[in-house]
Amino acid sequence: MMHDKDLRLSVVIPAYNEELRLPATLEQSIAYLRAQSYGSEILVVDDGSADRTAEIARRRRSGPIPVRLLAHPDGLNHGKGASVRLGMLAADGAHLLFMDADNSTTLGQVERFWPYFDKGYDVVIGSRALKGSVIPVRQARCKELAGRMGNWFIQTFAVPGIADTQAGFKMFTRRAADIIFPRQTLTRWGYDIELLAIAQAHGCLIAEVPITWNNAPGSKVSAGSYLEVLGEVWRIRRNLGAGLYR
Repeated sequence: MMHDKDLRLSVVIPAYNEELRLPATLEQSIAYLRAQSYGSEILVVDDGSADRTAEIARRRRSGPIPVRLLAHPDGLNHGKGASVRLGMLAADGAHLLFMDADNSTTLGQVERFWPYFDKGYDVVIGSRALKGSVIPVRQARCKELAGRMGNWFIQTFAVPGIADTQAGFKMFTRRAADIIFPRQTLTRWGYDIELLAIAQAHGCLIAEVPITWNNAPGSKVSAGSYLEVLGEVWRIRRNLGAGLYR
């Protein structure tokens, strides 16, 4: 597969009905990337939105930082995991990052990641659970409690040693991305866990780095989503046992 050697960073933003939040996220991300000395691109993956999400991304395709608009061939909603996979497989950069359309972690946080790649890490992920993490606007206490309980379950049965698997700010070398994303099978909320499980199965070096994260209003993560994640953990564990990620 050919990739652009001049692109240091590809930024993938999955988006579903994000006409209200995506414009500010794109403007801030473009402003950050314009200030950098390296080549970059942004890919917005429209996950079957019924609003103006696609139009907002399309209007920025010819700007100073190119914004590429992708969508699933059938135009339907396939889930955040499917959209991340689509974007990461289409990205051309030497390093690939995905972030949330709500800008809960701003693109400038990537500055904390580069030193780890310089040290030889293959995957660097943002964490809300480490010393040094900053959460100015927190989730509701019930969601935080569910998250802590869920993380114990995830570490026990799928990806040991990762304090926060679910923060939507993860970055990969080209080599790691080419290993991980073709093997991804989950399309909805458990995809983060599967990506890390695949990385561990292939011996990728993973660094977890504290980030600043804001709980943005309008979250699409419901109580049912937490239960769905736990069910998908069992699928990941079964796949690991069967050697399906090799």
